[in-house]
Formats: sequence, structure tokens, C-alpha cells
Amino acid sequence: MLNLIADIIGMAGTSLVVGAFFLLQLNKVSPKGLVYNLMNLVGALFLLFSLCINFNLASFVIEIFWIAASLIGLYNYKKNKV
Repeated sequence: MLNLIADIIGMAGTSLVVGAFFLLQLNKVSPKGLVYNLMNLVGALFLLFSLCINFNLASFVIEIFWIAASLIGLYNYKKNKV
């Protein structure tokens, strides 16, 4: 049952990350905007959770970097809004 929940959360994370990329390509969001960076952050966190149940080192490492990049984007967004 836990594997199923992890897979569902992981698929939700994948949907968020891929959805953010599609919105970016369609010029619906800005790469420096709040929506894009939040979608990437939440998506990466969901994927990281999934990877804690069904571990894969390469995917785990890329999600850590994806989270870091999203946090940098959110920091820059906040810094430029003040």
C-alpha cells in the first residue's frame, strides 16, 4: 500500500514538473515567476518523497539539485519583489 501511495505522489510530482515546463514553453509562465518555481519545488519534493520509498540514487540526486534551483528561483523572486 505504501508503494502505491508513493507512486501516486511521485506521479503528481512528475505532472507538476512537466506541467511547469510546458507552461514555460507556451509562454504562460515566466522562468523567474512564482508559479513556475513553486510548481518545480513542489513537484521535486513530491518526487523526492516517492524516491525515499522506491530509492534510485541518480533520480534522488537530480531532485536535490532541482529543489536547490527552485529555492534559488524563489529567493530571487522574493528579493526582486521587495
